Amino acid sequence: MLKLLKEVFRTGEATHLYPFAPLEVAKDFRGKPEHNPAQCIACAACTIACPPNAIGMETDPVAGTRTWSISYGRCIFCGRCEESCPTGAIRLTPDFELAVARKEDLTKRAVFKLALCPCCGEPVAAAREVDYVATILAGPDATPDQLARTRELASTCPDCKRRNDVDLLIRMGIERQMEKRI
Repeated sequence: MLKLLKEVFRTGEATHLYPFAPLEVAKDFRGKPEHNPAQCIACAACTIACPPNAIGMETDPVAGTRTWSISYGRCIFCGRCEESCPTGAIRLTPDFELAVARKEDLTKRAVFKLALCPCCGEPVAAAREVDYVATILAGPDATPDQLARTRELASTCPDCKRRNDVDLLIRMGIERQMEKRI
């Protein structure tokens, strides 16, 4: 018995002092996803990539908002959301302590404003997403007028785009060309 006690005292502690001291995790540890609403464009790429559907988006056309949410209770920490995000708004942290007193505390939300179609006024997409697309399509050397025109085109709904294309074709005289062929 004394031999065993002597060996135990010589060996020292065999476990970590967690939770009294922080536990070091591996460099590539996949912990809790952290969402940065300031960088997010609400494009829904993360919702499509999420296998357990832990990330979701709900659009409220009446209020003109899109609500992004993540349920940490459903998350499997796979990292697909981080890989699919075009702006880097989601990143996996080394945080693994997710214990909460209430289930509702496992859900985080962010609300984004929707852009309205300039023709009919219907909500099209998140305003930040439209701005992001317009900036990329216009290019780095775009003038403010070109950027505004690109933003207007990016925020036009599909129905209005079709209507505008038909009106443009009629104004160009395509209708006469079609009548000649028929």
